[in-house]
Amino acid sequence: MWRWLNSLRTRLTLLLALASVAGALIYAGVTQWPLPQLLVWMQTELTVKDPSAPATAANALPVIHLGIYGALGICAVLLLLLAFWLAGQAMAPVSRLLRALEGAVASYRDGDFSISIGIHRRDELGELIQMHNALGQTLREQRQHLAQRELLLDTVVQNTPVALVLTDSIGRVAYANIASRHLFNEGRSLHGLEFARLLDDAPEALRRAVEDGEDALLSVEMDGSEETFHISQRAFRLQGRPHRLQLFRRMTRELSRQEVATWKRVIRVISHELNNSLAPISSLAHSGAELARRGNVDRLPGVFATISERAKHLHSFISGYASFAKLPTPQSVAVEWTPFLEGLSLHCQYRLASPAPTRPGYFDAVQIEQVLINLIKNAHESGSGEDDVTLSITEVGRELRIEVADRGPGMTDTVLAQALLPFYSTKRAGTGLGLALTREIAEAHGGRVLLANREDGGLRVTLLLPQTTLR
Repeated sequence: MWRWLNSLRTRLTLLLALASVAGALIYAGVTQWPLPQLLVWMQTELTVKDPSAPATAANALPVIHLGIYGALGICAVLLLLLAFWLAGQAMAPVSRLLRALEGAVASYRDGDFSISIGIHRRDELGELIQMHNALGQTLREQRQHLAQRELLLDTVVQNTPVALVLTDSIGRVAYANIASRHLFNEGRSLHGLEFARLLDDAPEALRRAVEDGEDALLSVEMDGSEETFHISQRAFRLQGRPHRLQLFRRMTRELSRQEVATWKRVIRVISHELNNSLAPISSLAHSGAELARRGNVDRLPGVFATISERAKHLHSFISGYASFAKLPTPQSVAVEWTPFLEGLSLHCQYRLASPAPTRPGYFDAVQIEQVLINLIKNAHESGSGEDDVTLSITEVGRELRIEVADRGPGMTDTVLAQALLPFYSTKRAGTGLGLALTREIAEAHGGRVLLANREDGGLRVTLLLPQTTLR
């Protein structure tokens, strides 16, 4: 009941009822009493008579009659004044609330959520005020929690060993963590600097990998030692504006640990294979000796044949690993592209993405041919169509850039980071020597290998070989 009495509808109803009663009273006062009597009195008292004239009705002023229109006009003027006053009384609390809400919204727009409305009412406006204050409290709590989470995230990002650089649409650094400051600017702040200029002092291979805009794994010379980096790059929109995030992860220690684990795995594999071959050889040799002692020589040829077969298998297994461990020094010579590509097409199928350079290359033709055969074979095994496996050869400055690309599923970040390790393979029957041998041959030539996923799907393997001898 009390809530109904304090509602805005009830108050407006009472004001309208009051206005109706006031209108009726005003009309009665204008047409019945007291305005007509007042006008008669004024007419009687204010009548001006001529002293020399006889006191007749002709000498008196005309009697004032308002009529229906005059009365309505007076009522309309008085009712408008009353309505204006009543409207002011009815809208006063609404106006105060709107001004308070306007100030609160302006504060929210400026990021200040500490504003609360101190108006206390028991009607619908009071409920709106309570809801507004509750909203402000919720926004304050959410902002506090968001600030705490941002502080935690910033602490984690700043202390991660992965160098992180966020650039805006014009290539200026918008955010960088501690690792990136040490990597690119000797520990000084990077904020607001042009990232391209910072890369001018970085190793050329690192700069080119960033310019390519794709994920890559590469090795560079830094501070007199070789460092391996895994670069991950992503473009996205932040607050409606384009940004680019670059992650530089040092993989040298990880690769060292992986190499140790790989060698342990190799030792286990070799031990297992040796045991699988030596155990039957030892058993067959014992059986052959026993057959010879008994004079049963008819079965000896079969025993010796089995021993020979196991020995050949063991020799083939060991020679495969030995060929990787004993890679000969490359004999680089001038190589004409037309006969080289014609010979390569006899071993594998590919599509030449661009014309070969006019000048000859300088490398060991046998080793590079073997590398390209392995890479093109891997590209076909990825599930790409025959026309999707491409080979491109270009000259970039003083380097020869040979790329084999496919349209397969590409590689995950984990596989991409370990693909160049010896004996690492995702194939059930793979030896894990293909890409590792490619890396060894490239580095023996003084070059390097880059692995990167393509934007539209697939993998790109880039072989960079120096060509300074011919220039």
